[in-house]
Amino acid sequence: MFTGSLVALITPFENGAVDEAAFRSFVDWQIEEGTDGLVPCGTTGESPTLSHEEHMRVVELCIEAAAGRVPVIAGAGSNSTREAVMLSEHAQKAGADAVLVVTPYYNKPTQEGLYRHYKAIHDAAEIPIIIYNIPGRSIVDMTVETMARLAELPRIVGVKDATNDLARPMRTRLACGPDFCILSGEDATAVQLLAGDGQGCISVTANVAPRMCADMQRAWGERDLKTVMDLQLRLMPLHDAMFCETSPGPVKYAASLLGKCSPEARLPICEIAETSKQRVRAAMQSAGLLN
Repeated sequence: MFTGSLVALITPFENGAVDEAAFRSFVDWQIEEGTDGLVPCGTTGESPTLSHEEHMRVVELCIEAAAGRVPVIAGAGSNSTREAVMLSEHAQKAGADAVLVVTPYYNKPTQEGLYRHYKAIHDAAEIPIIIYNIPGRSIVDMTVETMARLAELPRIVGVKDATNDLARPMRTRLACGPDFCILSGEDATAVQLLAGDGQGCISVTANVAPRMCADMQRAWGERDLKTVMDLQLRLMPLHDAMFCETSPGPVKYAASLLGKCSPEARLPICEIAETSKQRVRAAMQSAGLLN
């Protein structure tokens, strides 16, 4: 259903407010550069510090700017099931193609609690749902067994896997079946996930290197492994630099170097350190993105 290079979009700010013009322009640039899908209001989009009104507006802006050219998978996660339902229902009404729902952070629900959380969203909103499993940020790890239970529901269609467990995609495929969409949530291991029968990557790096990320995914589809490895090796320092501090601090600074938006983030994410700025700049130069 969803394949290739999908970008976990940053949310540009200017003087504390969402910079709508910069966001629209950024969406256009992403599509022009070959990005296969757009993911607004995920963690990279600073969803935890967006108000509900801002969150919904950014989703609407993304859908309007995309204008049907590529799929839009709207972030709709929350550690409150009611809030996740509300955001999913809004995304459906706004015209999103799917929602991305992170496992509830801080609450640490049981596996049964996880199942009921996603089933409640599934039953309330008639929109495809992609599970976002990222134990490093949410603490809880959805097991393959729980995911297989959820995959039996018709609108639970896939997973963004950020476990860094390279055996997980194959186990997920065996448990969830051939039609379940498996997407990487880690740029550095995106190729390994493809080799484990994945379909693509929801990428942070694609915010600043959309063409290379898309070309790498397409080269995999063509089984041009030399191009895949050449591009991934070229991108690897950039993948690492994007997480030299807590995301999205580094990627917003990187986007500012390209003139795409200000580096402004919302507290508790703050301006990255000078040493980190030097590392980000050097990685972008190494990738050929800056002179």
